[in-house]
Amino acid sequence: MYGFLTWFKSFFGHMLDGFLMIFKGLVFGIGQIFDFTYYFRIWAEESVNFGVLDWILSVLAFILTFAVWAGVIFLIVLGIRKFIRFRKSLVGNEDLLEEISDLHRDVLRLTEEKERIMQLKVTQAGLSYEQLKRMFEDEFKQVEEAMDGVESALPEEGRRFVRLSAVDDKYAYVEAPDYVSHMTLQEICDDLRNFACVNNGLYYDIRTIRLMMAGLASTKLIILQGISGTGKTSLPYVMGKYFQNDATIASVQPSWRDRNELFGYFNEFTKKFNETEVLRRIYESGYNDDVNVIILDEMNIARVEYYFAEMLSVLEMPNPKEWRIELVPSTWETDPVHLDGGCLQIPQNVWYIGTINNDDSTFSVSDKVYDRAFVINLDTKGVPFDAPQTDGKRIAYSYVEGLYEEAQQNHPVSAQVLENIGKLDLYVIEKFRIAFGNRIMKQLKQFVPVYVACGGSEIDAVDYMLATKVFRKFESLNLSLIRDEIRGLIAMLDSLFGKGNMKESIAFLQRLQKTY
Repeated sequence: MYGFLTWFKSFFGHMLDGFLMIFKGLVFGIGQIFDFTYYFRIWAEESVNFGVLDWILSVLAFILTFAVWAGVIFLIVLGIRKFIRFRKSLVGNEDLLEEISDLHRDVLRLTEEKERIMQLKVTQAGLSYEQLKRMFEDEFKQVEEAMDGVESALPEEGRRFVRLSAVDDKYAYVEAPDYVSHMTLQEICDDLRNFACVNNGLYYDIRTIRLMMAGLASTKLIILQGISGTGKTSLPYVMGKYFQNDATIASVQPSWRDRNELFGYFNEFTKKFNETEVLRRIYESGYNDDVNVIILDEMNIARVEYYFAEMLSVLEMPNPKEWRIELVPSTWETDPVHLDGGCLQIPQNVWYIGTINNDDSTFSVSDKVYDRAFVINLDTKGVPFDAPQTDGKRIAYSYVEGLYEEAQQNHPVSAQVLENIGKLDLYVIEKFRIAFGNRIMKQLKQFVPVYVACGGSEIDAVDYMLATKVFRKFESLNLSLIRDEIRGLIAMLDSLFGKGNMKESIAFLQRLQKTY
């Protein structure tokens, strides 16, 4: 026994000495590589014999050597970091797969339990199979939904914008359609009205259609307000059908607090961007020249100033190239084609049309929103009429925009009307401390010519703009103290624009007088 122990000690000790020599050699080798004291000492000893060329070469040798080692260390650190990230994602995926496996086992267990209970119930209570099946449907539905949620958390080909990337794939081989390019604005308004009547059974006054088309020449945001059942949501919906590019409907929820509800957000757990249908539609609009309509249904059931604030600011910028919204702070190689530095360029060919109800269940809309939007009041139901068979038209947005520009050149606001508006502005400032403002005047000069090109009159267009943009602000004043001033304002409107011509404005002012 002693002989064996002696031999085993020598055998195992010799082997351990080998491992120690390897470790010591590795440590001493690394120490020798980075023995800077020795390098500088021999350099100092030999440098006494250096010439000019020797000095230059020695400095270059030092620099190159240190650069190589710095590169090696950098690559090692980079490799370690990539390995750690890969390992984390691998572990995360393994956890998700394990959770899916557990859920599958739960399904099998519940299935077996269901079958056993069914057999007992059938034999003891005489229940039918369908009755027992309904008893377990809710439980199985919850399990399946949980499984779907976990499976959707698994990464898909490294893409964080799945729906936007699908748009890229769709338009990789799509050819531009043939657009209609021979209609005037008046023909489009008449055609759209007839289309709504024949194909959808909706009856709109031609004035409403003209207001819609002309309002979109002055702003991208239209607000339709009025009593329920007047076709507020149906009007933009029919427009999408008419232009052969269905509208996207976003049903605003009371819980909407910020822009994430409108565009979506990046999920740090799944490493995906939760894209909304609104975001997908805006992104897809950058690929085509169609008229794109987005409907914000019941937009004031939440505060518009919260979830739509960024869009209000973006749409107000004079340079369309600055219409950009940041979705993510960084860029991935697999990001959608039209995302630049994590930012989305808002295209010009998108119209945003919101519907609002002014009742106890909604929030009031602030002047900030009203000033930037064009408001159309739908307070009466349409009167039925007969219309000829009318089909939709594929009209390009650029063509409509060209018609707007042509109308503003051919039907500018007359100098006499502008002079009368200037006099009215001074009167309103003096009596009510309210000014028209540059934005209102800009919108008026864009809206009135297009309304005339749509078949309306200049005085009606000016009347509507003053009623909805200027006189509407009187509602925030103490009406009991300005009754006489309102009476004088009505007289001035008759004097400047002709008696009875400003029907919309005078009717609104008279309603204010009756309030108190």
